Amino acid sequence: MKLSELKNSLVHMQELLFVKENGTTVPKHFHVTEVGTITKNFIDCGGTLRTEEVINLQLWNANDTDHRLEAQKLLKILNLAEQKLGMKNEEIEVEYQGESIEKLGLELRNGQFVLTNKQTACLAMELCCAPKIETVEATSCTPGGGCC
Repeated sequence: MKLSELKNSLVHMQELLFVKENGTTVPKHFHVTEVGTITKNFIDCGGTLRTEEVINLQLWNANDTDHRLEAQKLLKILNLAEQKLGMKNEEIEVEYQGESIEKLGLELRNGQFVLTNKQTACLAMELCCAPKIETVEATSCTPGGGCC
C-alpha cells in the first residue's frame, strides 16, 4: 500500500484495526511512535547498485490500555510527516514488535489494515541464481557462471 492509498482509506474510517496475516490482532491501545522515510542504498548479489525508499510506520503497544488512536488523528500525523519530511508516495512498511522487530507490508482488507509478511528475494536471478547445471564440477564454478 502506498501513502496515498493509506490516507484515502483513513478519510472514511471510524475505527483503526490492524491485524497480522496469522489473525493476531494488534491491541487497540497501540501507538504510532514513528512516521518516517527509510532509504536503503545497496548492491545486489549481481553487482547492481540499487536504491529503495519506503515510508515507515512504527506501531508500539504501551501499558496505557485506555489509549485509542483514531483514523482522523493518524491522517493528521501522516499529513504533518508528509509536509515536514517531504515524503513521496512510496510503499508503506510497518515495524511491529514480535520476537524481534518485524518489517511488514500493509494492505486494506474488509475495512481493516492487514500487516502482511514480507519475503526476501534474489534481485539478480539471471546472473547468480540460475538453475544449477548438474554436469559441472563444483571446482569449475565461476562467479556468474550459473552453476553456484
